[in-house]
Amino acid sequence: MYLVLVRHGESLWNKENRFTGWADVGLSEKGIDEAINAGMVLATTHIQFSIAYTSVLKRAKDTLRYIMDYVQIPQVIEDYHYNERHYGALQGLNKDEMRKKYGEEQVQIWRRSYDVRPPELDISDERFPGNDEKYKDLPLEKLPKCESLKDTLVRVEEVLGDVRDRLKHKENVLIVAHGNSIRAIVKDLEEISDEEIVKVEIPTGKPIIYELDENLKVISKTEL
Repeated sequence: MYLVLVRHGESLWNKENRFTGWADVGLSEKGIDEAINAGMVLATTHIQFSIAYTSVLKRAKDTLRYIMDYVQIPQVIEDYHYNERHYGALQGLNKDEMRKKYGEEQVQIWRRSYDVRPPELDISDERFPGNDEKYKDLPLEKLPKCESLKDTLVRVEEVLGDVRDRLKHKENVLIVAHGNSIRAIVKDLEEISDEEIVKVEIPTGKPIIYELDENLKVISKTEL
């Protein structure tokens, strides 16, 4: 069976080099092209998907929508567990400006360390998820003020049981999500160490295809 991971196409804030996190920004023109291309190349694999999972953020949902112009998927589940890592008080800020203010080393630690969190938001900040209508039904303790990659992995792990069940029943699964939520899944699949996972790059709009055995061990990995 197959598990296919796709990071959304380039977003408007990717293009502007800003920390995006849970901000609900759309795809850039390049991102739309990347999403369309992802659908076209997935169509050539002839993989029959039973289900697709995505986040509740439009850049991932729109990427999936473009993919589905080329690939038939009978069921879609949108779930905040697949959201990008929340960058806390950095969200929306330009990465280069933050490097000038805090230094390259500190920004790199915030971006790519495994368990170091960025500065957190106050709950009165408009960027706090509790102030977003999309999350009104979630308990306060589920809404991050900021997250490390480790926190993101823990969040994603909460819903991977359903994915594993699908795969064990020989269903092919597509997940369209974000750089860090996909990085968490890759860490789990490939059994990558905490030290090494921070070096793994997840390109926008490029399908990653895992062929798995009955024990959900990786037989092959193909990047299209």
